[in-house]
Amino acid sequence: MQESKLSKILNLGRKIIPKPIFRFFQPYYHWFLSVTGTIFFRFPSRKLKVIGVTGTKGKSSTVYLISNLLEQAGYKVAAIGSLGFKIGEKEWPNVLKMTMPGRWKMQKFLAQAVKAKCQYAILEVASEGIKQKRHLGIRFDCAVFTNLAKEHIESHGSFEKYYAEKQKLFKITKNLHVLNSDSEHLNKFQFNAKKKILYGINSGEIRAENIKRLEATTEFEVEKHNLKTNLIGDFNIYNILAAICVANHYGVNYADIQKLLDKIKTIPGRMEFIEKGQPFKVVIDYAHTPDSLEAVYQTLKSRSNKLICILSSAGGGRDKWKRPVMGQIASKYCDEIILTDEDPFDENPDKIIQDILSGIPQGKNTFKILDRKQAIRKALSMAQEKDTVIITGKGSEKTMALANGKIIPWNEKQLVEKELEELNLIN
Repeated sequence: MQESKLSKILNLGRKIIPKPIFRFFQPYYHWFLSVTGTIFFRFPSRKLKVIGVTGTKGKSSTVYLISNLLEQAGYKVAAIGSLGFKIGEKEWPNVLKMTMPGRWKMQKFLAQAVKAKCQYAILEVASEGIKQKRHLGIRFDCAVFTNLAKEHIESHGSFEKYYAEKQKLFKITKNLHVLNSDSEHLNKFQFNAKKKILYGINSGEIRAENIKRLEATTEFEVEKHNLKTNLIGDFNIYNILAAICVANHYGVNYADIQKLLDKIKTIPGRMEFIEKGQPFKVVIDYAHTPDSLEAVYQTLKSRSNKLICILSSAGGGRDKWKRPVMGQIASKYCDEIILTDEDPFDENPDKIIQDILSGIPQGKNTFKILDRKQAIRKALSMAQEKDTVIITGKGSEKTMALANGKIIPWNEKQLVEKELEELNLIN
C-alpha cells in the first residue's frame, strides 16, 4: 500500500472513531505508525549515524551547530528541527508547528537522506515527539542533553512525566551520551552507554575556560584551544560545547571548529541581530520559556541603554502557568514592555495578555498592542541610540497560528527590516 493511501485511511479513522475511544487506543496508534513507517522505508536509520538532541532550551541551536561542524569537516549531513529541514545542500523551512515530523514523514526523511548519501542525521528530539513515539524505529548513535526546565506541563501532566519522556532517548541510545555537567538535573540523564562526555562552564571534562564576554563576541578556551565566536551569551557557550563534544567524537578537529565559528555570524531566530544601519540594536529570539527569556534579557541588558521588549506567550492552553512568570521577568529587566500576539490558536488573545500582565507590577511602562506588526512598529519608533529592541517568541518561524485552524505566513526578520525602512531609520 502506498504511503499516501495509508495516511488517508488512518486520518479518516481518526475522524470516525469517537474521541474517548481514540484517546484510549492512541498509544497503540502511534506505535503502529512508527513500526509500519520504519518497515515501509526499510529501516533507513541503520544506514546513518543518527544524533538526537533533547532538552528544554538550546536544541535547535545545538542541532544547527553540530550539522554545520560535520559539514565543515567534509561530511554530508541531514538535519531536522525547529529551524528547518536539511538534506545535503537542500534546505527548507519547518512549517509543521511541531519540532519532529510525524512517524511516516520522519522515516521518509531518513530514507531520503540515505538516498542522498548522507552519513549523518541530526535530529531535534522533543518530549511531545517521544510521547507520540516518533522516535521509535530510529537507531540513535548519540544522544545529547542540553538542559532541563519546566515546560509542556499541561500536555504531559507533570514535570516528572515531561522529563521521563526525554529520558527515553538516552535509554535507547547505547553508544554515546553527551551531557551538560552544569545542569542541576544531570543525574536524571545518567543511563548506560559505551561512552559519556560531560561538558560545562563550571564542571565537566570538556570545559569553557578563561571566558571573555565582549560587546559583540565571546572568547574562551577548550582543551587549551582558543576559540572565538560571534554568538554572545553563556547559553551559546553551552550550545557550542555540546556541538564540540559531538564533533570531536566523530573526528572533527579544532581547526575546523574555529573555521565554522568564524563563518557563523548568527543563528536564524536565535539571538539574531538585525543590522540595517539603525542607531539602536534589534534582536529577534525564539525564547518562549521563563529560563530562556531571562537568559536573553540578562545578556542584552548589560549591552543596552534601555531595553524595549515585545513579549507574548502561545495560546491553545499551552503552559498557562508561565505567563505571569514571564511578565515578572520582563518587568525585572525591561524598561518598556509591549504585549502582543504570538500564536493564539483558539484562545482569547486578550486573556493571554491579561495572564502575562498579572505578573507585571502596576506602574511599569507597559503597552498592549494585539497586532504584532503594529507592536513591532511601536517598539522601533520608541527606540533611541544605544537602546535595544528585543522581540521574543517567534524567532525564525514562518507562520502564525490563529483561531479556527487558520495559519498565516509570518517572517519576523523581513517584517522588522520593512518597518525600519518605512520609519526612515536605515542609514
